[in-house]
Amino acid sequence: MPPVKDETIREINCFDINIVEKSPAKNSALVDVRACNKPAAKVWFRGVRSSKFRHVYGVSFKRERCYDNIKITRNAHDSNFCAVNPKFVAIVTEVAGGGAFLVLPLDHTGRLDFNASRVTGHKGPVLDIKWNPFNDNIIASCSDDCTVKLWHIPDGGLSMHLTDWLVELHGHKRRVAYIEWHPTAENILLSAGFDYLIIVWDVGKGEAVKVIDCHSDVIYCMSFNRDGSLLATTCKDKKLRVIEPRRGIVLSEGQCHLGTKASKCTFLGGQGKVLTTGFSRYSDRQYAVWDQHDLSKPLVCETIDSSSGVVFPYYDYDTNMVYLAGKGDGNIRYYEVVEEAPYVHFLNQYLSGNPQRGLGYMPKRGVNTSICEVFRFYKLHTSRGLCEPISMIVPRKSDCFQEDLYPDTAAPLPALTGKDWLSGMNAPPILISMKTGVTISTHKPRTNNKDAPALQPQDANNRKKFAFLSRETTPDYRPLGTWQPTNDNHINDNDVQAINEKSQKTNANQNTKFHQLQRMFGKQCGDAEPVPLYKQINQGDVFSTEHELRLAFNRQGEELRIVKRQLQNSQQRVRELEQHVAALQAKLQNQ
Repeated sequence: MPPVKDETIREINCFDINIVEKSPAKNSALVDVRACNKPAAKVWFRGVRSSKFRHVYGVSFKRERCYDNIKITRNAHDSNFCAVNPKFVAIVTEVAGGGAFLVLPLDHTGRLDFNASRVTGHKGPVLDIKWNPFNDNIIASCSDDCTVKLWHIPDGGLSMHLTDWLVELHGHKRRVAYIEWHPTAENILLSAGFDYLIIVWDVGKGEAVKVIDCHSDVIYCMSFNRDGSLLATTCKDKKLRVIEPRRGIVLSEGQCHLGTKASKCTFLGGQGKVLTTGFSRYSDRQYAVWDQHDLSKPLVCETIDSSSGVVFPYYDYDTNMVYLAGKGDGNIRYYEVVEEAPYVHFLNQYLSGNPQRGLGYMPKRGVNTSICEVFRFYKLHTSRGLCEPISMIVPRKSDCFQEDLYPDTAAPLPALTGKDWLSGMNAPPILISMKTGVTISTHKPRTNNKDAPALQPQDANNRKKFAFLSRETTPDYRPLGTWQPTNDNHINDNDVQAINEKSQKTNANQNTKFHQLQRMFGKQCGDAEPVPLYKQINQGDVFSTEHELRLAFNRQGEELRIVKRQLQNSQQRVRELEQHVAALQAKLQNQ
């Protein structure tokens, strides 16, 4: 059809199409279509939508840069089973009894040793793991044993199985399904269990500060908004809720996806909108966009496909892109979120023939800006025992830093203390530049012995190391030939003989040509020099330090024995009380 000028009408008899008006501002034409005796309909023909993320594509890493030979868990729980930060990658593994997960430094790629060290402190299968956003060495895990535990991973990874946790949180009566760290407040963690409760924890004190009891069935998902003032949840009762987590009040509530399988949700930036994924009444997979203030009906609801896997949304606040990945799928779809209808625009999809069991993702401060990487997934293969990184890249010719792709992103620093947030304060996350601030050191939580004893290291071996290193070293630099053992040195005759033999060997080795020339042209024996102060230190100080350490070790061992004895006594007392209570209950029933 020839181009249409402004304010003109052209009739085409073969299709019976009348162009009613032309909009020069939007480069589109509103046409009146009459064909096959159907009523007239007005359709907008638009040009190609411009976007700098239109050509984003995914690239999987080569096999030698993947993590191979991992026994990935086969649990049917709807979770990611993988958590990543700029230091480590953590993967939930399959074990015969109890629960365990693997923690590897990012650069430890390739084939994994079968006996690699794991975190093995849970008594039931691990269901979810999340890294602390403000401390790259702290990871939280929840399990089938109804507990939430925090672990400290040393730099360089684990050298042995880790069984000693930093904090253990008890409060749920059934298994704990999901955990979520607060995005801006320090030491605030949320957990959702199969007892239909959400508990807000202050992990610095190791105690629950709020219990949210507003769900009537199993909770499927939790998601904070950008500043952590609101919490969105989906539930098995097919409802979407927006909750004020400090007071436990439901601000808005509405009917979500009508399918029977799990639905997921995430907030969309600062636009006041929530995106959900789920299933329709006819088991078609859908995504929907909601106004957080009015959940009576969705702003838009679109069908994705008819597959059966649960769809997980991953939203990037910096690029306003949302990635949808289904469990058991081989592809990852990605969309761009805008403020006008239809709010979500499809961009493209990453295709792969290998289905995924779970996906972890790297925080934005860990991506590679030199190749224009805007997002990175860590894909857990279903059957190959492989964790495969996938980079989402914007094609650019220049090697310079692309400021339009990398706005300031969330820093590993808390904007609020946990106490301030609980008192009602809100604050947006602290931002850092991706060009200059990506190497910023990770924030370490501020703790003191009175208010936050739970985050202190619990390893007794570390305490002995710290006690030894805290003492001042007093070396003795006097020659061995002039050193005479005293009564305080605790040296026997065999040690004295060994020292004399060593001195003789040293003197024999000094009769070389080099030492003869050194003595000939060096300083004469008569040129006496003042003895330095460090040579006048008494060797007895070293042995007294060792003696004090031994006494301290023995004292700590005695204290541990006393505590164990007290624990046994208390357990015995508890059993006696339980038996007494059972006897009283039996007596009451007989009456």
